[in-house]
Amino acid sequence: MAKKRYKVIRNNAGDSSRAAPAPIRRAWQCLAVACVGLGGLGAVLPLVPTTPFLLLAAWAASRSSPELHEWLYRHPRYGPVLRDWRDHRALRPRVKSVALLLITASWLIMMVTVGSNPVRLLASVIMLCVAVFLATRPAHPGDG
Repeated sequence: MAKKRYKVIRNNAGDSSRAAPAPIRRAWQCLAVACVGLGGLGAVLPLVPTTPFLLLAAWAASRSSPELHEWLYRHPRYGPVLRDWRDHRALRPRVKSVALLLITASWLIMMVTVGSNPVRLLASVIMLCVAVFLATRPAHPGDG
């Protein structure tokens, strides 16, 4: 039986850890790149969120590509939001306001266009949970 090879990588804390096998790392990397693309679209298209995709991209990149992970955190547009979340679990007031506004708009659109009450109820509960989570996150330390 062949011995599995694992690449040893260093995470942000400097600890060595075994990475997943190459096919799994590639899958995480594909997810990270796709989420960066969706986050980029969210930066220019209304109603497409940026921050959740960037957080998912950073998480997937941390498991697949230290270079991509580092690039995300050093990026002039994406880096500050990611660093705020990583370091303080905080959201800037503008990010929080836009997210809550978009959740409210999505809920209103759903109430007008979706006819199924069970779907409305389930989606409303999920949106409410996300809104409460966002509203209870602290503001960026430098903003208040």
